[in-house]
Amino acid sequence: MTARSTVTLLVLFVAASTPVAAQMGVSAPTAAAPFGSPVDDEHIFYHGLLDQFEGRLGRDNSLRWEGEAWAGTDTNRLWLKSEGEVTRGTLEDGQQQLLYSRPISTYFDVQVGTRYDLDARPGRGWAAVGIEGLAPLFFHVSATGYISSAGHYAAKLEASYDQLLTQRLILQPQIEMNFYSKDNPARDIGSGLSDIDAGLRLRYEISRKFAPYIGVTYTSKFGRTASFARNAGEPSNDFRFTSGVRVWF
Repeated sequence: MTARSTVTLLVLFVAASTPVAAQMGVSAPTAAAPFGSPVDDEHIFYHGLLDQFEGRLGRDNSLRWEGEAWAGTDTNRLWLKSEGEVTRGTLEDGQQQLLYSRPISTYFDVQVGTRYDLDARPGRGWAAVGIEGLAPLFFHVSATGYISSAGHYAAKLEASYDQLLTQRLILQPQIEMNFYSKDNPARDIGSGLSDIDAGLRLRYEISRKFAPYIGVTYTSKFGRTASFARNAGEPSNDFRFTSGVRVWF
């Protein structure tokens, strides 16, 4: 047998003796990971959700939207979030966010980026950092902190829950709370707990991607924010009926 043949046989023997997982750079199964370590999927995915596109009927009728879209891999994603409300032809509470997210646990992602308040009032930019994901019992929650170049701080807390009444009929309670560190008269915002937006919506999923809904919403302003609203002849709290659609792709 020649030296070349001997080397060839040794290479084949080592390759055959090495587990396939090790050859692929994947760790062998263990008690903690019985199927081996997870493998990241680097394929680019995308998703868009218009969670609220609704008319609110009450003292002042309005059109409100809240949606988000992301593109990226299993571990790195770029998010675009948008929300706002049009009342009497005036855009209010417009917030646009561009965020980068990465998982920090099985159920939660950390998000960092920017937010810009874009509506009929003077605009304002923020740096943003927060977390979003599923809490125990599958509550969808998010908490985001903001800091502006003027040294103002803000925070937003959001939570919602999908209660399946049937496979197509879903009841969703939802709440959003906004906090600010300083008054901003130009935007009619006071310090502390500024406002709450809560709703209860019943949707029917004609398909998973399209669901009309009806519901009720309650908004309330607090502290100096409530004073700004009353001085402008607006109510500091409001209860309204709503109907709209929820779509995603």
